[in-house]
This record gives sequence, structure tokens and C-alpha cells, in this order.
Amino acid sequence: MSWFEHQSVILQALLAGLFTWSCTIVGSAIVFFFKRVSRRLLDVMMGFAAGVMIATSFWSLLAPSIEYAEPAYGKFSWIPAAVGSLLGGYFLRFIDAVVPHLHLDKEKADAEGGGTKERKRLSKTALLFFANNYTTAAYIGALGLAIGIGLQNIPEGAALSIPIRTDGKSRKQAFFWGAMSAVVEPIAAVIGAFAVIAMTPILPYALSFAAGAMIFVVVEELIPESQTNGNTDLATLGLMAGFVIMMILDVALG
Repeated sequence: MSWFEHQSVILQALLAGLFTWSCTIVGSAIVFFFKRVSRRLLDVMMGFAAGVMIATSFWSLLAPSIEYAEPAYGKFSWIPAAVGSLLGGYFLRFIDAVVPHLHLDKEKADAEGGGTKERKRLSKTALLFFANNYTTAAYIGALGLAIGIGLQNIPEGAALSIPIRTDGKSRKQAFFWGAMSAVVEPIAAVIGAFAVIAMTPILPYALSFAAGAMIFVVVEELIPESQTNGNTDLATLGLMAGFVIMMILDVALG
């Protein structure tokens, strides 16, 4: 049992949000050292993050959702997991449709959605922290979520700051706007933690909702972006490594 695990849900969420934001800052800082970042490295990192999030969605979210629902639902304990995961996936699809975003391998003209990118970050981060609770399994789940989001944020930070620098802005300006793109994440994490406390009676649905949201992010964003630049094998091996490492952590510590 670590010091982190013994802290309140609110503090855990705040620290995890600060961690994911710091990963965006690290990614944005690449602009001080390179004019461009290795696409191979980004693909491996996205693959690894996808593996972590897939493992977390099952071992720390769907499986506990079914377990928690069993006393009330009996042989139908799969219902909250099925309903919640579908709602989580469809909710992220709605966010994806209304919030503008640009995939790493696309040009500005290929941007998708409408609205503000900050809303997407807020929704995704708050959503994923629905998995937080007072159990060891949920602690591992929150850890996996933070690692997965953090690894995803590093290439996102680089993908934001480097084009800004290329467009003629100074390195400091490019770094500032890249880093500030994720400033909402610690705030959103705390909001998500308060939601967890309020949603404890429907915890099985909240857990599976987060799982569905994560699976959508993995399939819609991380895997496709990591597989379209000639680094298919490396990205796939990264995914497998992330999945196995997170599975070992979850089973060994849970």
C-alpha cells in the first residue's frame, strides 16, 4: 500500500491530473530541442498507451463492475457492464463529433468536430476518473488511467507546440500554448472525483462507463494514429508491452 493510495479521492485525482498535465508540458518542451519529433517514437508511445488503457478497461473497470453488480443482479450482473460501456462509448462519440480536433497525421483542413478542444479534454479527463474509488483495484485503475492519459499527452504536447513554432512563433510561445492546452486536466480530474463520491450507489455503471470511453479513445484515436506511418510492428509491440505491464501491475497489486 503506497502513500498515494491512502490519500483522499480528491487529492488522488488532483495529483493524477497534475501528472497528466505535466506530461503535456514535457511533450511541449520538445520544441526547445528539436524542430520535429520522431514519428516512430510517437507511434510506439501511442501504442504503449493504448495497451495500458485496454488492460485497465478490463482488469480495473469491467471486471470490478461485474463483481460489484453481482449481489444485486445475480446472474444478470453483466447488465451494468454492458449498458455502462455502451453509454461511455457513445458519449465519447458525441464529444468527438461536436468538439474540433486534429489527428497527428492530418492537416488543418482535415480537422474534425466542432466546439472547443478544452471541452474535449475536460470531458475525457473527468470521465476517465469515474473509475476512482477507495479500493485497491480502483487505485490501480486510476494509476493505469493516469499513465495512459499521460503517455498520450506527451505526443499531443509535441504535436501542438512544434506546428506553432513552424508557423513562426518563438520557442517560448510555442511551448506556452502547447503546455496550456492541458491546464484544464487537474481541474477536470477533481470534478471527476467529486462525481465519483456522488455516484457511489451506481458504481458498476460508472466503472463500465469509463471503460467504454477508454475503449473508444483507444480504437478511434490511438491505434489508428499509431498504425498509419509505417511503424505498424513497433506500435503493435508497444501496445502489447503496455497491456502486459498494466495487467501484471493490476493482478500483482490488486
